[in-house]
Formats: sequence, C-alpha cells, structure tokens
Amino acid sequence: MSNLAPTPDPQTAWQPWQSTESEPWDRRLAAHLFRRASFGASRAQLDEAVTSSPHECVDHLLNKCQDAETRAFDAEMTTMAAGLVAGEPQTLEPWWLYRMLFTPASLRERMTLFWHGHFATSAATVNNTSMMLAQNETLRQHALGHFEPLVQAVSRDPAMLTYLNSTTNARIHPNENYAREVMELFCLGVGNYTERDIQETARCFTGWEIRRKRFRFNKHQHDFGTKSLFHQTGKFDGDDAVRIILAQDAAPRFIARKLVNYFVCDHPVSDELVEPLARELRDNDFHIEPVVCRILTSRYFYSQAAVGQKIRSPVDLAIGLLRCLEGTVGTIALAAALQPLGQRVFFPPNVKGWEGGRKWINATTLIGRVNLVSKLLRNDHVRFADGSLTDYFQDSETSAKLVDTLAGLLLAVPLPDSARRELIRVAQFHKNKVARGASDVLCTLAALPEFQLG
Repeated sequence: MSNLAPTPDPQTAWQPWQSTESEPWDRRLAAHLFRRASFGASRAQLDEAVTSSPHECVDHLLNKCQDAETRAFDAEMTTMAAGLVAGEPQTLEPWWLYRMLFTPASLRERMTLFWHGHFATSAATVNNTSMMLAQNETLRQHALGHFEPLVQAVSRDPAMLTYLNSTTNARIHPNENYAREVMELFCLGVGNYTERDIQETARCFTGWEIRRKRFRFNKHQHDFGTKSLFHQTGKFDGDDAVRIILAQDAAPRFIARKLVNYFVCDHPVSDELVEPLARELRDNDFHIEPVVCRILTSRYFYSQAAVGQKIRSPVDLAIGLLRCLEGTVGTIALAAALQPLGQRVFFPPNVKGWEGGRKWINATTLIGRVNLVSKLLRNDHVRFADGSLTDYFQDSETSAKLVDTLAGLLLAVPLPDSARRELIRVAQFHKNKVARGASDVLCTLAALPEFQLG
C-alpha cells in the first residue's frame, strides 16, 4: 500500500466524481466500487456497470435492498436461521458467510458487517444463538437507516447487554459498562466525555435489564432522580441519554470517520476532511444512506488516495474472490478456512472489534491467505457459474489474455510487468488448454502483495 498517495482537499474531496477523457469510468473503477461497496463483481456485472455511471451503480445497490428478489432471499435466510436457534454458536458463521456470498443486497450486507464490527459482540461470551441472530437482524434492518434508532435498539439488545455483563443495572449500584462503551466506542470516541458523564449515563440506564433472554425495563430498579449529562440537567432515562450523546459535536465526526475508514482508506483522516460528511449527518437526522452514497460517488473515493489503499479483510478476500468468479462453496468449510486468518464473523476479538488495516497482515496470516485461495480453487466441490474453473475461463484464447482478465477482475492496483511475465509463464505450462492454468495463475496471483489490496 502506497504511503505517497496525495492528501485530498477537504473542500473538494466529497464532490461528485465526473468521468473525463483522461480518467474515464471503466472496468477498473467499476471493480473498485463493487469491491468496496459490495463484495466484488463478476465479469458480467462489470460489463453492465460500465454502461452506467457511478451514481446509477450505487442507486442500483441501494434499490436491491428492497426489491422482490431480496425479500425472497431474506425469507429463505430466516427459515435457515430458525433451524440454528437450538444449535451451537459456531453454526452462525457458515450461515452468515452464505448470506454474504449469495445476497442480492450486497451493500446492505456490507453495512451489516460494518455495524457488527462497530457494535462488536462475540458469540463466545453471549453463548446464545438466538440472541446473536436477533442482534444480527437488528443491524441489518438499520444498516442504512438513521443512527439514533440503531443505537436505541442496540442499547436494548440482549446480546450486547449480556456481552458487556450489563444484564442487570440497579439504581443502588449502576453498571457503567454500557455507559462507557456507548460513548467511547459507539458514538463519541475517546476524549469527548468525562468520567462524570459515564456515571450519569449509567444512572440513566438503570432498570434496563435482561430477563429470560429478553429486554425488560424494571421501574423498581430505575433511578428516577435528576441527572447532569453534558451540561444538561433533567430526569433522564436511557433514551434521553442516547439523544443527548448524539447531539454532541463529536458524534457525527466519529461516525463519518468510521465510514471513511471502512469504505475509502485505512489511514487516519482529519476532522477537516470528515467535516462535510459530519455536517450532512447532522443536517439529515443522522441518516446513514445519503452519506454512504456521497462517499461512494465522490472524487476522493475514485482518486489515487483511495483506489488500492485498503488491505482486504479475510472475509473480503474470500467472499470477494468467490463472488468475482461466481463461485459456490460449502460455507462450513469456508468458515473453518477463515479461522486462522483473524476474522471470525460473530466472534470479534473484543468490544473494539477488528482493528483492520495493516493488522490483517503478518507472516502467519499472509501464508494463510495464500493457502485459503488454494483450498478454494483446488476444491472439486467448488463450482464456478455451475462449471469448473477451467470451464469458466474457456474463452481465454491466450495465456496473456487469461492473466489480464484475472488481474483486471481481482486486483485493485496494476500488475507489475515482472509479475505479469511470471503469471503468463505459469499459464503457458498448460499449453494444450490455456484455461486449465487458471487455478495455478490464481494461486500465484494470491501470493503477490498486490492481491492483498482492495
């Protein structure tokens, strides 16, 4: 990942990107959009995307959240989930990976994954499949909606309160766990609240408890007294506390920054750069969808400072590879293959979620990533658009065409000339049928540093 990418101008970064003669809307940029906003795109999807504009592509991704195909798929996933409720939490991983792999509403699912990392909750601690499924559906329902209702829902979520050991919160001994995390990790960030704010917020949430795995307000344990929170005084409850917290100037900046780091770049971004997005959040009642749309159609998003400037997460790597190649795989095996790479969905490492960025890569996980690709591509049970990998690339007439097709589909940055020559040599080993070299080329491609960037 380059450290020399130009710093964007805050005044123009979020203006709409326009195709020009020198920087046209092409397959490279369309692949960039689908890599970040979805989980990748097939050759056919990219062919269709380049006949549209970035804004039309984003609109299509948003519209898929509500169409008939998605409603039918959601019903199928609900039926599948019902069969998991009595099972072990480990059954959740294959279920969600299947959803990511086949969902028609890929932007909504990507945002669900974003909120899962933001409101990190581990099934290892909660140890209740039904509660984790319910939380997952809450994140999906609010994925692109207004932030305040999402925070209110999470504040009542049995899985979250169980995870933070906040299933009881009595007026005599207020539990500060959730009060601290809702400010530090969920809404404001470190340095934007005081210990007194934590104590007073904890009082607001007294009486919020879990009974028989459901949220319950216990009026006998609620502190109905006067609280002072962020220079406001009143007989506040938990809903009031969330409203007051989100009214702080730091809140929209905090969420805007998280969205920029999720969609655009891994490196820290300044208050000045995120301020236009923070302002849009403030002015639109914390509505997430317009800000996501603005990011995904912006000059910054399609600039050198963004394209190829993120390290792919393990889930991005695996799901992205399969969706790009229209691959079908058993997700139980996929979940097992992902475990050593540092990202188990439903099992984040702690309440801070996954750090991401360069933390995804070390000597062990890099080897694991290459092995993951090899397992997927050399598994006879994996199908690619209802055929083998050889069938999928049967139209590749030459080794050079095969290499260029794969690089264009899977790489966010240009393939170095030396690497291209080596990949062509690998493909030429199968002289009688070029497409048979596809798995060897892909496995070699997966070992390149460029393959880790998205």
